[in-house]
Amino acid sequence: MGGSKASSSSSKTKTLPVLEECLTSLVQMDLNYVPNDAPIISLFNDRIRPVLDAVDRLRNMNLVDEGIQLPTIVVVGDQSSGKSSVLESLAGISLPRGQGICTRVPLIMRLQHHSNPIPELFLEFNGKIVPTEEQNISQAINLATDEIAGNGKGISNIPLTLAVKKKGVPDLTMVDLPGITRVPVHGQPEDIYDQIRDIIMEYIKPEESIILNVLSATVDFPTCESIRMSQSVDKTGDRTLAVVTKADKAPEGLQEKVTADDVNIGLGYVCVRNRIGEESYEEARIEEAKLFQTHPLLSKIDKSIVGVPVLAQKLVQIQASSISRCFPEMVKKINDKLNNNLTELNKLPKSMSSVAEAMTAFMRIIGSVKESLKKIILRGEFDEYTDERRFHCTARLLEMLNQYSEELHKSDHVSNFLMEEISNLEEAKEIALPNFLPRATFLTILQGKVTGISSIPMAFVDRLWDYIGDVVIAVLMRHVEDFYQLQLSARRAGHNLIAKMKERSMKWVMEMVEMEKRTDYTCNPEFLSEWNRLMIQKEGFIDAVLDAEKNTSKVNLEGYGEIEIGHLRQFPHLLHQAFDLRMRMIAYWKIVLRRLVDVMALHLQYSVHNLVDRDLEMEIVTELMTPHGGGIERLMEESPSVATKRSKLNGSVKKLQECKSVLANIMDRVSCFGD
Repeated sequence: MGGSKASSSSSKTKTLPVLEECLTSLVQMDLNYVPNDAPIISLFNDRIRPVLDAVDRLRNMNLVDEGIQLPTIVVVGDQSSGKSSVLESLAGISLPRGQGICTRVPLIMRLQHHSNPIPELFLEFNGKIVPTEEQNISQAINLATDEIAGNGKGISNIPLTLAVKKKGVPDLTMVDLPGITRVPVHGQPEDIYDQIRDIIMEYIKPEESIILNVLSATVDFPTCESIRMSQSVDKTGDRTLAVVTKADKAPEGLQEKVTADDVNIGLGYVCVRNRIGEESYEEARIEEAKLFQTHPLLSKIDKSIVGVPVLAQKLVQIQASSISRCFPEMVKKINDKLNNNLTELNKLPKSMSSVAEAMTAFMRIIGSVKESLKKIILRGEFDEYTDERRFHCTARLLEMLNQYSEELHKSDHVSNFLMEEISNLEEAKEIALPNFLPRATFLTILQGKVTGISSIPMAFVDRLWDYIGDVVIAVLMRHVEDFYQLQLSARRAGHNLIAKMKERSMKWVMEMVEMEKRTDYTCNPEFLSEWNRLMIQKEGFIDAVLDAEKNTSKVNLEGYGEIEIGHLRQFPHLLHQAFDLRMRMIAYWKIVLRRLVDVMALHLQYSVHNLVDRDLEMEIVTELMTPHGGGIERLMEESPSVATKRSKLNGSVKKLQECKSVLANIMDRVSCFGD
């Protein structure tokens, strides 16, 4: 078994070099013209014909639609340049003729020499094959063209294939394109030139295309529109061959034209004589040979660049050379494209056909969503969103919490120092023992301070859940992007859940604020230690206020800096209580603010854990099971976009696999020749 595999592998590795050697031998072979046997003799052997058949088959399979170009001989020329006559001479058949544009669609001419004296001709278009007779070929082409491009004089980019199996024709495949005209005739669209140019450019732009530029000897080559087009895509002329027609009509200076090469024709020139009147193709070739041998001017042109047989030989050699050059890269591109499509196909969500499969997929999606949210919100792992800072949730949430704390801890205003306490003490007077600090006054001031900052926790909760909501929805959409039927339910469930969480948090914050207003309590020993520390300043402060001799206007007080005290001298009886009240409030307010931050952090962590571990899954399931949710069965529906993409990829994969099979068969046959 091992020996068999090694032998097979060795055979495959030799295939491409053998193919290249086989094609190269064709390029180098000499093609002789024998007038009495046939119009043109092509010496393709059994080693080469299958390769050309394979390329033609790939063309019929529209491999170009996959972005893979095929080696192609493209025939272009200005209107009335004699293009049809050249193709007739090569194929030995009559093509449509007349005024205006005769070729209205790309005509793929597939010529094949065979030994049977009876020709076989058929047309391929619109998915059908139409056999025809040689004497009726012109009419058959016209009828097929009308079916493709419509009656009239408009053009179309949809190709028509003409297969000609005839004794003596060269084994060639060429694409004949509409002749270039700038001025529309009656019945043609005003933009006929632009339409023709677009079709021509589409065919000659690929590097794999060989341009057969048909030029009339009666015109200056640099003025030809076909030359300008070919030069725009082949500036060096390395893939352009020029055929000069009507040599007998304008022999003067023709030798200089084709030898000077003012228009960069890298593959050279071939001068030909067009068939005249009722001449047979054999008679036309005899007259052509006689013309270039006896004409006083044309006989001076090198015999290696004159005559339709020479043109056929050059085209055969150029075609073989082009295939030899392009074949390995074409095989590689097909394999690469096939592998890429299979990878894309495997990335698509699996098509589900049962409720069990749908349930499994649903649980997998929920599990993936929960794991992603745990990583970015709870554990601070950002490998799924390395470059997206808004998904680095632990860092963003801490930043938001710190900002919330800073807003709460903004410094108190120091204007009218102690006046709030004094005002409240004045209103708390009663018939009772003096110098007792009324607790009601402390609570009144505390309630005012809590009310003053109550909007800050509410605003924080609003911002917090807006941010978490954006993250949750984004993660949800990422995990259900391949299940369009889940997207609406998941988004709706996410929005509903965030709204509930926000409402719940708002209610909790309001209760927390109300609790701080209702009573003053802490078991934190820092309250007393802080109050005692602040009270050390009491005697010095009161002395400064009551010292009439010094009449000090400002006092430096720890925690406040310099404060105005002149307004306090009129309340000597309340100074002790007011100062004590203020210091108690300072010590307690620190506890309150810290408590508002700490419990908010705990509430945040608790709420987010519940969201990820329990609430989100429950909300999605609930939403999916509602009448408008459609149930788990909706997962079995495939989105139009995914269905279209799957169908397109499947079609492409099937086509590429067939193309790969075609090439493999040819490579196997060629490798056999090399054994």
